[in-house]
Amino acid sequence: MVKRFWEDVSVAPDGQGHAILLDGKPMHLPGGGLLWIGPRTLAVAIAEEWRAAGGGKGGEMSFADTPLTRLAGTAQHRIVPDPAPTADAIARYGETDLLCYRAEHPPELAQRQARDWQPWLDWAALTYDAPLRVTVGVGHIRQHRDAVAALRRVVGALDVHALTALGIAVPALGSLVLGLALAERRLDAETAHALGALDELFQEEQWGPDDEAVKRRAGIAADIALAARYLALTREAT
Repeated sequence: MVKRFWEDVSVAPDGQGHAILLDGKPMHLPGGGLLWIGPRTLAVAIAEEWRAAGGGKGGEMSFADTPLTRLAGTAQHRIVPDPAPTADAIARYGETDLLCYRAEHPPELAQRQARDWQPWLDWAALTYDAPLRVTVGVGHIRQHRDAVAALRRVVGALDVHALTALGIAVPALGSLVLGLALAERRLDAETAHALGALDELFQEEQWGPDDEAVKRRAGIAADIALAARYLALTREAT
């Protein structure tokens, strides 16, 4: 926790982007550089985070109160200088995509997986020419190199903002396909999370909720929602 030291928050145009001003002084990254926000809609949302954080001057705030700022800082500090490592880490999920691993028992779960997951694999095959193989159980299935290469090309063409958002959403979902559907606005955050948690939610229906599992899923849902919001803000008119 830190003490709030500012009273006024504003957004100022800065070249091709925007600076966030705290009492007229531009906000900096932890490493010292100026925090620079491209889309105005994102800059306004980040300013609102800081306007609300800690209440009034002297109040206590946590950096958990400014998640959009954290993502924007990550994008500027880690991804803009070299997007390749982030793109590679995201693309690797296509080789072990959650949607490709199906249960054999109970049959009700297998049927639900086929019903709810297969349409998204079909979508990826048609949209990206990336048909992924499906297996039963958790044993690794090797995907065809052409499908993997196609997904890598898709991820490699994403802009910095999409890479930033999918860097959170894809690991949270365990699925590159669901992450890309989220980025393409084919899925909303809530539906994507439900698909990613399908197995766990099925087990909960059978045996009742587990407090730790419910808490963990809530954290995952929040991460996916944050990624979706960040994407939306960076794609609105500047």
